Amino acid sequence: MNGAPLRFLETVGWGTLGVVLFVGLWTFLAASGIVPRQFLPTPLDVIQRMLHLMTSPFAGATLPQHLASSFQRYAVGVLLAALVGVPLGLLMGWFRLLDDIVTPIFDGLRFIAPIAWVPFAALWFGTGIGGPVMIIFAGAFPPCLINAYRGARFVEPRLIEAARMLGTGNTRTILEILLPAATPSIVSGLRVSAGLGWQSLVGAELIVAAAGVGFMMVQAQANVATPTVMAGMIAIGIVGMIIDVLLRQGEGWLRRRRGLEA
Repeated sequence: MNGAPLRFLETVGWGTLGVVLFVGLWTFLAASGIVPRQFLPTPLDVIQRMLHLMTSPFAGATLPQHLASSFQRYAVGVLLAALVGVPLGLLMGWFRLLDDIVTPIFDGLRFIAPIAWVPFAALWFGTGIGGPVMIIFAGAFPPCLINAYRGARFVEPRLIEAARMLGTGNTRTILEILLPAATPSIVSGLRVSAGLGWQSLVGAELIVAAAGVGFMMVQAQANVATPTVMAGMIAIGIVGMIIDVLLRQGEGWLRRRRGLEA
């Protein structure tokens, strides 16, 4: 057996051991009474509650319906972040004047945690789709812009010089040289943005939403329905992991296609 399969089996084995130990400790704490089951249900309780929520409404909807509502907001917020952040990052990497104008404002805003925008989102949009989308945008926008900017700044200088010698205009240079060369960096930024956007969504729904997984968890917490809260947490983690795996596969495919990795 060569190195790659052996390494894969080792990774799977250690990962499985970690999951088993975590679930075992969780079960022991819940079943032993060290932590009251009202506040820490067993894994079986949570699984049963998740299965129940798949078909039975809680807080006005089933778990898949809450997830669909959450994903709709998430998709809009991340898409807006990409549509604004990527072009702006490329333009900042190409036009020094625009970089000098935007960077001080961007640097001042990007360190504000997305959850800090919740009061404004609630005041401006209430509990409609606009508030969560604004908070998701705040979380997903910086990585889109930063990675597009870095990709544009580190383009091979000889390509830029050749384009200028041939009299290529700014628009064609950006579309035909800058964008293709910066694509791997852009895709990496989109992956980071997707993760931050999903985390920001859940925080937004805890406060400024009338549907979604975060809203469901808030209602469950108010009713001391701990299994429902934990079922929502697990659903959030599973969906986030699926999103990351898909984007990681897409990033790997793109890098292999461009010959950046074996």
